[in-house]
Amino acid sequence: MTYRIFAEAGAAASVGAGRKPVCGDEHVCHELVRSELLGTVGPGPAGGDWREQLERVLTAYTAMLFEHPTLARSALTARPSGPHYLNLIETLPALLDEGGVPPAQAAWGVDLLLQHATATAAEHVEEVSEEDWDALRRTLTGMSDRTHPRIAALGGALLAGAPKERLSWAFRALIAGIERTAAPDRPRGDTA
Repeated sequence: MTYRIFAEAGAAASVGAGRKPVCGDEHVCHELVRSELLGTVGPGPAGGDWREQLERVLTAYTAMLFEHPTLARSALTARPSGPHYLNLIETLPALLDEGGVPPAQAAWGVDLLLQHATATAAEHVEEVSEEDWDALRRTLTGMSDRTHPRIAALGGALLAGAPKERLSWAFRALIAGIERTAAPDRPRGDTA
């Protein structure tokens, strides 16, 4: 079964609108739709160094989840295995390998990068009102330096930056950490 079949049956519209899916099992339906949508992510355009290419692929994955908020939230607990997901998993360590990242770090790094991308999209499933943002800004910028010196010092910087800038910075910070942080020594095949 593919996304096209479900689209014809109305399942994709049901899932996207937050209604009960036509395909019967909501988790199965989400996974089938998400698997097909992952085909739109692709390996990313050539050009730039491996870090830039990696960031573009991760940004495309995050953007795909932003476009389908119901899928973003379900992706937090899903264990996808479709061909498009496997292509994404193949692309990420290949780019890390291009940068000389050791295999164990790349393997663990893929998980971390996808967790961040997925959690970022899922966090923004529900829009936060401007009034709520304003209240949070007032709280953070109005903190006493006696009781909360770090928050008072950072103030508005805690919320500064456009979402795209923050996402880009987060991916670059994670990539730099993956590049420099050795994975613990573990026996091969140990998944405990």
